[in-house]
Amino acid sequence: MKTFCFTAAENFPRADLFLSGEMSDFTRSALKKLFGDGNVLINGKAAKPSQLVKTGDSAQVTVPDAAEYEAKPQDIPIDIIYEDKDIAVVNKPQGMTVHAGNGNFDKTLVNALLFRLDSLSGINGVIRPGIVHRIDKDTSGLLVVAKNDAAHLSLSGQIEEKTCRRTYLALLEGKVKEDSGTITTYIGRDPRDRIKMAVTEPGKGKLAITGFTVLKRYKQGYTLCRFDLHTGRTHQIRVHARYMGHPVVGDAVYGIKKQKFNLNGQLLHAWRLKLNHPSTGEEMNFEAPLPEYFTAVLSKLEEAES
Repeated sequence: MKTFCFTAAENFPRADLFLSGEMSDFTRSALKKLFGDGNVLINGKAAKPSQLVKTGDSAQVTVPDAAEYEAKPQDIPIDIIYEDKDIAVVNKPQGMTVHAGNGNFDKTLVNALLFRLDSLSGINGVIRPGIVHRIDKDTSGLLVVAKNDAAHLSLSGQIEEKTCRRTYLALLEGKVKEDSGTITTYIGRDPRDRIKMAVTEPGKGKLAITGFTVLKRYKQGYTLCRFDLHTGRTHQIRVHARYMGHPVVGDAVYGIKKQKFNLNGQLLHAWRLKLNHPSTGEEMNFEAPLPEYFTAVLSKLEEAES
């Protein structure tokens, strides 16, 4: 159990707006539950999300310890493109959540890994065994899994030191003018929608750096881009694509909700992965081809070019 204390530096029309700025790592639904459970006090009294907060008011928020959930093995088909005693590299399909959370407690990648692999690292606990890095539910492609703690520490270090390289392909709305570039911003919770991430001011988010290269511009008003991650923030490429003014096609959260293609998620694919093997130090390179629904859209655009 943790307790947080804050003092309002100005007036706020709602208590939940005040706390969303102070507790930026908490989603809107998580804050709503804290209010509903009576864990938010304003000037010592139980608060409602809609109540007025005045300059100098004090808030105390009690966050209960999270209930531990243990993932169970489930016989779910997954595409393991490489495996040895230390690591496994998986080509995750669109629509699969990596691990439990936000109401998803089964049919995750972790459930499938527990069934398919003989061991997973335990550093991330029983909810996220083996998970070193994540990709979004509706993003497809490569991620590496640690089968023991030594491998996990090595891979985490490579990601932190930026020696593990992750390259994505995405189809963007509109025609990107620059042939290549680097986007450097800070990313944190969107103050207007706590479920989303957004570009923020320094100090209100974490540094996020993404390199991009245009691969092809289509006459119908789309751009195929390669993205190279230099940091690994939540929804980083999707947020930076929106920041460019060219959101990822099919991204209902950060992009255009009405799109001409019949898609179930964004056209964003973790295409290439480069890492050093945790035990041998050997450089390893992996590549996952674009999924069929992605290539089908590109084929339609190619046909319209001729």
